[in-house]
Amino acid sequence: MAHSILEPTHTELSYAQRLDAIRRAKLEQTAEKQRVMGAMDYDDHALILPPPEYRQLVQSISGSGMPITDVLIKGIPIEVTHPDGAFYGPRVCGRNFRTVLERHPPYVDPMSSLAGGYMVNFGSYRKGGWKPELDFSHLLPVREKYALIGAIGASQHFCQDLAIGLQLGWRGIQAKIERGRRCNPGSAEFYDGLEDVARGIQTWISHNAAEARRLAAEEEDPRLADNLGKMAWINERLVTEPPRTFREACQWMLWYDMAARMYNGSGSLGRLDLLLLPYYQVERTAGTLSDEEAIFHLACFLARDTAYLQLGGPDAQGRDATNPVSLLVLEAAHQLKIPANVGICVGDHTDPRLLRRGVEILLEDRLGIPKFLGIDRTVEGFAKNGYPLEVARQRAYSGCHWSAIPGREYTMNDCVKINFAKVFDVALRELMSDPLIPRSTEELWSRFETHLRCAVEGTTASIDINLKHMHEVFPELVLDLLCHGPIEKGVDASDAFRGGVEYYNLCIDGCALATVADSFAALEQRVMREKRLNWDQLLQLLDSDWAGPEGERARLMMKSIRRYGYGGTLADEYSGRIAALFTRLVKEKPTPAGFNLVPGIFSWANTIPMGRELGATPNGRHRGDPISHGANPDPGFRADGAPSAMALAIAGVQCGYGNTAPMQLELDPGLSASGEDVEQVASLIRTHFALGGTQINLNILDKEKVLAAHADPSKHPDLIVRVTGFSAYFASLSEEFRQLVVDRLIAEH
Repeated sequence: MAHSILEPTHTELSYAQRLDAIRRAKLEQTAEKQRVMGAMDYDDHALILPPPEYRQLVQSISGSGMPITDVLIKGIPIEVTHPDGAFYGPRVCGRNFRTVLERHPPYVDPMSSLAGGYMVNFGSYRKGGWKPELDFSHLLPVREKYALIGAIGASQHFCQDLAIGLQLGWRGIQAKIERGRRCNPGSAEFYDGLEDVARGIQTWISHNAAEARRLAAEEEDPRLADNLGKMAWINERLVTEPPRTFREACQWMLWYDMAARMYNGSGSLGRLDLLLLPYYQVERTAGTLSDEEAIFHLACFLARDTAYLQLGGPDAQGRDATNPVSLLVLEAAHQLKIPANVGICVGDHTDPRLLRRGVEILLEDRLGIPKFLGIDRTVEGFAKNGYPLEVARQRAYSGCHWSAIPGREYTMNDCVKINFAKVFDVALRELMSDPLIPRSTEELWSRFETHLRCAVEGTTASIDINLKHMHEVFPELVLDLLCHGPIEKGVDASDAFRGGVEYYNLCIDGCALATVADSFAALEQRVMREKRLNWDQLLQLLDSDWAGPEGERARLMMKSIRRYGYGGTLADEYSGRIAALFTRLVKEKPTPAGFNLVPGIFSWANTIPMGRELGATPNGRHRGDPISHGANPDPGFRADGAPSAMALAIAGVQCGYGNTAPMQLELDPGLSASGEDVEQVASLIRTHFALGGTQINLNILDKEKVLAAHADPSKHPDLIVRVTGFSAYFASLSEEFRQLVVDRLIAEH
C-alpha cells in the first residue's frame, strides 16, 4: 500500500514540501478513522485503516476499558485455545501476533524517508480478558465497593531499553533468544512466543521492503524512485542487521515502536535524544548528515506514532545530558505540527535553551506541544523509595504522566487508580446510616481514612495477583525482547515473583482530589459552621441530585465556597490533607507479597467513567458528572483563573516519591512567541517546579475557535489539544470529552 497526496513536479522537492504531504496524508487518515471508528478518547495513535477490501469491523474493549468500534485486517486466522473463545499464554500469544504481522499489508509513503505504518489496533485481535481459572472472586467485594480501576489484567506501562535492539539488530535478538532457550529448557513456551514475535516483525519488515522495491521500479519521478530504492535497501538490511546510520536507527526504532503499539498498546519510547546521539555524532563528523535531513527523519518517525519521549535531563552522575539531538527532535515536532508527546526536562542544571525553545514552539504552534517535566523533583522523589540518585536519574519519561528505568523496571504506571470521591461517598453514607454517631466533618474524615486504607489494601492485593499471573494470561513479549533479564532468565517482565526484571515499583494513582477537598470544605463551612443545612437535608439533596428550585439554590450555595486552588482556604487545607493521607497509606507498607508501591495523583481519561457511576457530591457536582481532573482545581476555582494560584496549589499536593501530579493549564491565546511573554511562561514553569511540581501540560487555545470546533468538529479538523497527559485532534474526541476541554477553557478565560 502506497500513499502520497503530493504530485511530484520537475523541481526539487524540499523537506518542507514532503512534510506538508505527510501532514496532509495524516489528516486524511485521521478523518477516515473518525468516520469509521467514531470517537477516540485517547492518544492520537497513528493507526492507518486497512484498505477497504481488507477491513473487518469489530466491537472490542480497548486498554482504557471503553467500548469502541475497532478494525481488524480481514482474513487473519486467530488461533483460539480456550473454551471462552480466547487464547492465553506466551506460546499462542506469540504465534497469533506473528500471524497478524505476516498478514499485515505493507505501507510505503514515497514522500517519507521511513517505511511502515500499522493497521491493527491493540486488543482488536485479542478477545480474551483475564484467564477464568485464575480466580480473584475474593477481591470482588472491595473492588466493587470502591469501584477500583486496574491492576488485574493491566499490561505494558513500563519502558523497554531500545539500546539493546539498536546494538543487536533482529539477528542478534534471535541469537540471544536461542542462547536463553539453551540455558532455560523449562521455559520453552516463553521462548517460542518470543521467537514468533521476532520472526513476525522480521517478516513484516521484509514485506515493506519488497513493497518499496516494487514502487521504486514503477516510479517515474527519479527523485521519488531514488528515495524508495534507498528505503528498500535500508529495510532489506534491517531485517537482520543492526542500524548503522541515523536514518536506519530511526527506521529500526519505528518498526519496534509500531509492533509494540499493535501488540498491547505500548507507547513508551524514553530518551530519544540519547539513543540517537551516537549516530548523529558519527555522521556529522563524516559530513554525511545535515541537521535539516536529521530533522526530516525525526519528523517522519514522529508522524507514524505518538510515542512518549524525554528530551534533556541528567545522566547517571547528574550532568545535564541535553545535546544537539534534543533540539532537533523538538524542531521536528515543531515542523510536523501533528499530535506528539514530547516532554522536555526543566531543572536546576538543565540547558535553559531547551526550555526557552520549548516555550517558543508552544506559543507559536498552539498545539499543546511540548510538555514540561520537573526532573529534579521526580528524581529526588524516586530516590526516597530507597534508590541511589544514580539509579533514580536513569528513569525516563515514557507515558502520560510517568517514567520508568528503561528495560530494568516494571511499574504498571497509569493503570491502577483509586477514586477518592467513591471512597468519600462510602464514608459519608456509612456515617449517615449510624444514628448513634454524632455527625461532623471530623468523624467523616476518620471514616474516609478507614475506607481509603481498605481501598489501598484491596488494590495492593490485586496488584500481587497480576504480578503472579499476568505472564500466563498475556505476557509482555514485545517489551521482553528489549529488557534486561527476561530473555536471559526465561521469565516474562510482568512475573515479579520470579524476577523477570531488576526493579518492581508499582504505581497507584489517586483521583478526584478537588471533588473531595471541595466537598469536605463545603460541609465544614455550610453545614458545620454556618448551619445553612443539616446533615439529613444534605443527604436528601444528594439523593435527589439537587432536585427542584430549592435543591438548585442549595447546590449553588455549596459550590460557591472558596474552593481548592483559591489559596489559604479550607478546601486547600483539605487537599493537602487528602494527598498526605493517600501518600502515607500507600507508602506505609508494600503489597502483601512485598513489592514497593509508588503513589501519584492522576486521573487520565477516567474522569468521565469514574464520574458516571458516582452520585451527587457535596461540592455541588451533579450525579454522573465527571470527577475533577488529576491534581487540578475544578474549573472556575477562581474568577481570575490565576495560573500562579493553580501552580502553588498543585505543587502543594505532590506525593513526592517519583510519580507525578501534573498541572493542566490553559493559557491566554494573546501570548506571543517572543520576548516578554516567552519569559513569563518560562518563569511560571520554573516556579512551579521550584515549589515542588513535577509535570506541566499546557494548552494555548482560542476560546472562540474551540467553541466553534465543539459545535461542529468538521470546521477545524486540524485543531490539536493536550487533553490530559496525551495530545489529540479535538475532532477525534467524543462530545462529552470535548466538553471537558471546553469547561476548562471557559472557566480559565
